[in-house]
Amino acid sequence: MQDLPLGFDLAAVRAGFKYKDRPDLALIFSRTPARAAGVFTTNAFQAAPVLVARENLDRSDLMRAVLVNAGQANACTGEEGLADCRRTLDLLAGHLDISAGEILPASTGVIGVRMPMPTWEKSLPGLVENLGKCTGEQAAMAIMTTDTFPKTAAREIELDQGRVRFWGMTKGAGMICPDMATMLAFVLTDLQVDGALWQEMLAGAMEQSFNAITVDGDTSTNDCVLALAGGGSRAGLHSSRDRDIAAKALEDVCRDLAYQIVKDAEGGTKVMHIRVTGAADSLDARKAARAVGNSSLVKTAMFGCDPNWGRIVAALGRSGAVFDPDKVRLSLAGLEIFSKGRPVDMDIDEVFAPLLSSRDIQVDIDLGRGQGEYFLMASDLTDEYIRINSDYRS
Repeated sequence: MQDLPLGFDLAAVRAGFKYKDRPDLALIFSRTPARAAGVFTTNAFQAAPVLVARENLDRSDLMRAVLVNAGQANACTGEEGLADCRRTLDLLAGHLDISAGEILPASTGVIGVRMPMPTWEKSLPGLVENLGKCTGEQAAMAIMTTDTFPKTAAREIELDQGRVRFWGMTKGAGMICPDMATMLAFVLTDLQVDGALWQEMLAGAMEQSFNAITVDGDTSTNDCVLALAGGGSRAGLHSSRDRDIAAKALEDVCRDLAYQIVKDAEGGTKVMHIRVTGAADSLDARKAARAVGNSSLVKTAMFGCDPNWGRIVAALGRSGAVFDPDKVRLSLAGLEIFSKGRPVDMDIDEVFAPLLSSRDIQVDIDLGRGQGEYFLMASDLTDEYIRINSDYRS
C-alpha cells in the first residue's frame, strides 16, 4: 500500500458477475473530496456508466469514489441500464455516507447484458468493509477481463512544497485503438491542483499515452480514464517548474500503463515502437504511424519475425500522409532496411531474424518532408487473438 497517494483507500471483492476465481468488483475511495478529471470514449454507443460518470462530472469536479466492475459492460442496455447504474451508486452512497453524485462508475465486460442487481446488493457491504485492506495489485486484478496480469504504475516527485505521489491502474488487452480511450484507467495523486488545470493535465497526458497505442483497431463503448487529485500531500503547483514536473509524472504513469496494455495484447507477443519523423506536420505523422500500427499484414509479419518492409511502405502509401516515396527511410530494430525507394542491399532474413525475435521492436520511419513527428505503440496479431475473440461471450 506504500505506493498509494495519501488520502486514498482501495477495496476489491469477489462479487461473481462473471469471474468466479478472482475479485471482479473494485472501489477507489478518497477520504476527502478530490478534484476529478475524465476523458471518455468517442464511440457513439456509450455505455451507461460512461453517461452517468459524465453527468456527475458535469455537475461537479469534486468526487469521493470510483466504482468499477468487470463482467458486464452495461452497454446498449437502454434506460433500464442507466437506472441500474444509478441504483448501484445509490446503494454504495448509503454504505459510504456520501452522495451518489460524488461517485464515478465504470464497467467492463460483455456488451448488451443487464446488471444483476441482487449481486450488487449482496456484494457492496463486503466491498466497503474491505476498504483499506486491499493492495493496488488486487484492485487492478478486480477490473481485468481478458488481461493476463494486473497493471499498475507509480511515481514520486519532489515539488517546492514537498513530496507528491502518483499511482494508477488500468485494464485492457483487446478493443484497443487510439481516439480515447480504448480501455479503463484510473489515476490517483495527492497533489493539490484546481479542477480545470487537472483536466488539462490529464488531456495532455492522454495524447502521449493511451491515445498512442493500438492492438486491433477497435474501440469500445465503455472506455474512460478517470483521475482523482486528493491534495493529501498539501503540495501544490506554485511554479512553472512544479507544473512541468507534475505533468511529466502524470504522463509517465499513463505511458507506463499504456505500454503494459500493448504488452498484454490479446495473444500478443511483440510491441512495436513506431516513431515517425520528417512528416509535413504532426497530423501527417500520426496518419502514417497509425496506418502502420493498425495494418493486419504488418502485425502478422512481426508475429512471424518476418522483415517484410513492403507491408510497411504499402501502409505508409495508403495512410493519406503526403511525402516523396524516394525520400522515405525505414529502419527495423535500429537497422536501416529501406531507403531512397528501394531495399538496402543485404540478406534481410539472415540479418533480421535474431533482431525481430525480441519482445520490443523499434520501427523508425523518416518521411523526409518536414518537422512533424508522432510515436505509437502497437501489438502484433496472432492466432491466439482469434481464439480469444471467437468465444469471448462464453
